[in-house]
Amino acid sequence: MTSHRVLRCILGLVAGVISTFALLPAGSSAAAPRPVDGPAPVESLDLNQYLGTWNQLAAVPQFFNLQCARDTRADYTLDPQGNVAVYNSCTTWSGDRNEIRGTAKVNDPVTRAQFHVSFPSVPGQGQLDGPTNYIVTALGPDYSWALVTDPTRLSGFVLARSPALDAPTWDRVREAITAAGQTPCMYLTSPVTGGQTDLAPLCLR
Repeated sequence: MTSHRVLRCILGLVAGVISTFALLPAGSSAAAPRPVDGPAPVESLDLNQYLGTWNQLAAVPQFFNLQCARDTRADYTLDPQGNVAVYNSCTTWSGDRNEIRGTAKVNDPVTRAQFHVSFPSVPGQGQLDGPTNYIVTALGPDYSWALVTDPTRLSGFVLARSPALDAPTWDRVREAITAAGQTPCMYLTSPVTGGQTDLAPLCLR
C-alpha cells in the first residue's frame, strides 16, 4: 500500500471516529464533560524526573504526525539555558526516519507542568517565548506514563517510558483523558515496536 493510500485510510478512520462520536446519545459513557477552564496541569512536575525518552502510545491525529507510521518518540534533555531541548522522531510509512528539534520553556513556575514548545524549523513556531501549548495534565506516580494536551484540548499525547502499558494503566489513562475534558475517542493508538501494532480509536481498545 502506498503512503498516500495509507494516509487516506487514516484520514477516513479519523473521520469515522468523529462521525461515530457525533452520533453518540447524550449521557453516553464515551462523552466527556468539558470543563469551562482549560485542562489543569498536574500539581507538581519534577522536571529532572520528566526528562528522558518517551514512547508515544496514542495521540489525537494532527497534520504533522500523519506521516508517522510507528515508533514515535520524544527525547527531552536540559539545554545550557535551563530549558528543555526537544527531539521528536518517528518512522515514516516509507521506512525513513523523520525528526524535528525544538525547545520547551516552562511557563508555569508553580507547577512547572506547563510549557511553550517552539520549533525553529517550522515557520511561525520559532519564538522561544509564547503562550502555553503543552500541558502535562496527568502522570503515573513513578513517571512511567504521562498525558499531555494544550489549552484548547485539540491535541493530546499518551506517552510512556515502555512500549506498552497493562490494562489497568490504560484504564487510568482513559480516566485522565476524560478528566481533562476530552474523550478517548479522539485518540488513535500509535504502533510501537515491542508494543501495539494497530491504529485504533482508544475508546474501542
